[in-house]
Amino acid sequence: MKLMLPIYLAFALCGSTAFAEHIEVKDHFKILSPEKEHLKTNTDVVEYLVLQHYRNLEFDNRLSSLVFDRYIKELDKNHYYFIESDIKQFEKFRFELDEALTTANLDTAFLIFNRFQRRHIERLAYIINTIDHQIENLDFTKEESLEVDRENSLWAKNTAELDTLWRRNLKNTVLNKKLNDKPIKEIKDALLKRYKSQLNRVSQTKPEDAFRIYMKALTQTFDPHSEYFSPRASENFNIHMSLSLEGIGAVLTSDNEYTKVVRLIAKGPADKGGQLKPGDKITGVAQGNSDFISVIGSRLDDVVAKIRGPKGTTVRLEVISGKFTDGRSHIVSIKRDKVKLEDKEAKKEILEVTANNRVYKIGVIDLPTFYIDFEGSKRGDPNYKSTTRDVKKLIQELKNEHVDGIVIDLRNNGGGSLQEANQLVGLFIKKGPTVQIRDYRSAIGSLEDKDNDIFYTGPMAVLVNRLSASASEIFAGAIQDYKRGIIIGSQTFGKGTVQALLSMNKGQLKITHAMFFRVSGASTQNRGVIPDVVFPTRFDKEDIGESALPRALPWSKIPPAKHVLFPDFASYLPTLRDNHQNRVKNDPAFNLLIEEIEKLRQLKEKKEISLNESVRRKERTENDAWQLSLENKKRKLLGKAPLKELEKKDDDDIAKEEDDDKDKLDPILTETGNVLVDLIQKIDKH
Repeated sequence: MKLMLPIYLAFALCGSTAFAEHIEVKDHFKILSPEKEHLKTNTDVVEYLVLQHYRNLEFDNRLSSLVFDRYIKELDKNHYYFIESDIKQFEKFRFELDEALTTANLDTAFLIFNRFQRRHIERLAYIINTIDHQIENLDFTKEESLEVDRENSLWAKNTAELDTLWRRNLKNTVLNKKLNDKPIKEIKDALLKRYKSQLNRVSQTKPEDAFRIYMKALTQTFDPHSEYFSPRASENFNIHMSLSLEGIGAVLTSDNEYTKVVRLIAKGPADKGGQLKPGDKITGVAQGNSDFISVIGSRLDDVVAKIRGPKGTTVRLEVISGKFTDGRSHIVSIKRDKVKLEDKEAKKEILEVTANNRVYKIGVIDLPTFYIDFEGSKRGDPNYKSTTRDVKKLIQELKNEHVDGIVIDLRNNGGGSLQEANQLVGLFIKKGPTVQIRDYRSAIGSLEDKDNDIFYTGPMAVLVNRLSASASEIFAGAIQDYKRGIIIGSQTFGKGTVQALLSMNKGQLKITHAMFFRVSGASTQNRGVIPDVVFPTRFDKEDIGESALPRALPWSKIPPAKHVLFPDFASYLPTLRDNHQNRVKNDPAFNLLIEEIEKLRQLKEKKEISLNESVRRKERTENDAWQLSLENKKRKLLGKAPLKELEKKDDDDIAKEEDDDKDKLDPILTETGNVLVDLIQKIDKH
């Protein structure tokens, strides 16, 4: 590829200059220019994408347009900074980025970023001035509202419209804190500190930051799992991949100016605590008992650095729950720790199900992740830990206890060792392929179980949900394709791609270079695994899962691999589904789950949030009453006395109570046992 040194373009920047007297935009804004090393990295990234990415895209006008839209979205997803005239001015670059990328010309990328940088500083100056002089005059009796999601909204026509938007956003922030009984003086001081801190961070933006965002727009135009890591980001990524990270055990992402929880690492500190949930937004971080530092508007790696810390220390998070749209926040306190291998271990229990005057014993194996002690395996330790070895022991124990069937519980299992997923399938089938892999060259290979023995021959079910991903989907897909067992639960995540990490002169490139395919030939990508018996789920497919990610690779299919099917139970499925529907109509615990799902659906449908204090207080009262009612219905089923109001417990109490309740009140697992017993009875009759 031809390398062209860019000529930096000077571009007139227009906009409002009426800010607080003590803040001058010129004191914080400096024009950024690409550095020489960025040209080489740009060329390398483009070459790797062309030669090794699974998605074969041409660098043409179509790709240019996609990168353009993605870049604008990376900078200003919710339309809080750019104005309509900016976007119109940028439009002339829509079909020029393909040539700019292939010639390592970064002029346009930095031009757009510098405009964003100035708009960002303008907005921060405006909001600081408003807080400093007008926060006491905000009127919470007016009938105003704020859009919950502005991603598809029109761009503000001018800075006056942006002022209105930012004033309303400020009202919402202040109102949230008022509803949490914060005095206006405390609110004012906290917000001034937050936005001045943001202004300071924005003022320190470097050319590397602009380049990283531009490269992210490029790589994620190919697919959401490909990404360029700057040297600093590479360090954080390597720490995470080596599992040496001492922290809270949560996967985080940037969502506009917030840091959002994507998922929790199974059996990690946050998962054990039970307070942090996928979809929650982290707004502040405090070390131990020290004051909170706002992280709204902070870079993701800066937030991760604040949350990470030595084992045994405590980090407190200020969190806006993803459950409600009223902006309520709460404090989550988590003791940092490593995710120990023993915490990930498979565990068993026996579920007793009564049907037709008989008690059936169903063995349940809870598998949080697909793990292996690589070091122990390498040094020949005869007792090294692995998923397959542990599950095999548990199955033998369950066989000794004469269970009638076994459930493999893969809920919230985000994957792990592909080798272990392959070997675990082998415990339940004769020899044969377990998964196919097609790479970017269209070469197809497969992993196989080469042992002709079946360790467990009895009836089995696999329980999955939307957070069952990657290796979990490979296992569940293989069991389904072989007709070896019944899949129960909700549609899985749909992560069916394989990434490679490539070292570069500066930083690293994570690139999607292959895709998984089931033995049936269908990919798990995007669609995931569809259960044979589908249960309701709290997780919204529009928010969580591969299909919710922009530019996710589509589902596809290749020829099936040769495999020997078990006796097909497809003819039993209509009866099993009917029995399930009839049974749960009268199951109070299952109906509580459905009630909660319906409430979450209603809340999600709200497109605007009121800025009227009396309306918001009424909404919060109604939400609290609903939560109390739901909690008391659960307590009644558990034989506990009702609460008069929602209790505020410390972290240890919450974790302990939630663990106890999970053991006693798990309608999904209970109903899975019922469905498996229905299948056992059908098999016994035939």
